[in-house]
Amino acid sequence: MYAIIQTGGKQYRVEAGDVLDVELDASGEGDSIEFEEVLLVGEGESVRIGAPLVENARVSASLLDDVRGPKLLVFKKKRRKGYKKLAGHRQNLLRVRIDEIQDGA
Repeated sequence: MYAIIQTGGKQYRVEAGDVLDVELDASGEGDSIEFEEVLLVGEGESVRIGAPLVENARVSASLLDDVRGPKLLVFKKKRRKGYKKLAGHRQNLLRVRIDEIQDGA
């Protein structure tokens, strides 16, 4: 069984046992996380698509670690003015393992 969840403004296709990095938010406290914004749940040929969310569907995950994302460079420049600015950014992320997908049917 697989599902498409939405968290942190991004969408992820997940299955039980998958490990993924999601954005840090207020629901990241404790040892387990539940994703309630499930857009699609499917298994084989049967697929339930939400409008916009699938009713009573949940994806539960366990928290593995706090990690930092890759470094992104932010470069600003104004031509012919001698202005250049370089900054770096690393996003704080949560590494989670998908434990169970409940389709709510």
